[in-house]
Amino acid sequence: MFNKIVFTLCALLCVSACSKSAETVTTPEKELLATTTVGEWIVDAEGNVMFDPQTSGLVLLDGMLTTIADASAESSQQLKLHMINPSNSHLVSSTPRFHFASSVRRSCFYNYLNDQPDLEALAVDPRNPDVIYTVTEDATRTGALSTRCEAKFAETGSTDYPTLLVKLTRLDDGRVEVSNVRPLQFASSLEVGNFPNDGIEGLTMDKDGTLYLGLEKDKAGQPRIFTLNIDDNFWSTGDFAPVKEPNLILPTFSAGNHPINGLALYSDSAQGTFIIAAARNDNELWIIDISGDKDTKRIPVTFKVNGGEACGQYLMDNASMEGLIVEGDTLWIINDPWEKNYMKNAICEADTKRYEDLAPLLFPVTINSKWFE
Repeated sequence: MFNKIVFTLCALLCVSACSKSAETVTTPEKELLATTTVGEWIVDAEGNVMFDPQTSGLVLLDGMLTTIADASAESSQQLKLHMINPSNSHLVSSTPRFHFASSVRRSCFYNYLNDQPDLEALAVDPRNPDVIYTVTEDATRTGALSTRCEAKFAETGSTDYPTLLVKLTRLDDGRVEVSNVRPLQFASSLEVGNFPNDGIEGLTMDKDGTLYLGLEKDKAGQPRIFTLNIDDNFWSTGDFAPVKEPNLILPTFSAGNHPINGLALYSDSAQGTFIIAAARNDNELWIIDISGDKDTKRIPVTFKVNGGEACGQYLMDNASMEGLIVEGDTLWIINDPWEKNYMKNAICEADTKRYEDLAPLLFPVTINSKWFE
């Protein structure tokens, strides 16, 4: 009789444990909020894909989706803005190579900015659509700062070579000017850590001048979001710009890499304003309440490719989303082809060359109002 009672109790405990585990892994809410998107190859008027642009960041300018290349891109793609028509994923044009204002040329950072800078992310200033912000990440390719500059900008609180916030200004003649630059400073209490290639990869700006900056990981391996207030006096100096940390509820992780690789703002008249973050490694969108009142929702995203008549629609192994922007009820996502993993997607011969060329795709996602409840 005793053995029968023990067996019954063990069976009940096993059922209870299994049920709890199942609820943790998959919940009905997560399934309900998940989304699938089908990407289109970004091509020019002749149907040629973009060759190795390493697209980083996405904004909307004059109705065109606009992106930028990072330091690992093919050299002809760098230090330019690239405009894409969202209606057909056509590359419409690229700007001439950036022009540098005299003040930037005289700064400590001109040599780096003029020679394959690792530009990551874009944000348009809502108060002036001719002003765009970008940020640098990995500066290990460049030489050290001069002795004077190194002494002045040593206390970064993060990497040895400071992270740079860069102001781009669209000029009347079609050129884009690198008009200002300021290094960012992280307080030691923030414990950001020294990770040159795991820095700021997301930017987005609110209409009140708050610039949000998404960090891939800190010393504890956690993604973070910081802010700067870009007021009328912000660019009156080239000194350090100290960041602050808003009271946001972000996911935390016990292991693995879970970086933020892009940020966009979305405002809902009933629910408030949210940051939509691209969690590249997790294939998720994170819906972050900027008031800090609501828990972050993690939205699973399935990425597919429109392979045309030859390939049809097929599932991607590695999409590596990098930039995102809201246009009405559509969230546009652009990927940054990850050379290490991109060929895993080449399951159809007709698209193989496009993967070899590290060509990016444009993905539309219909925004779900339930994400913000």
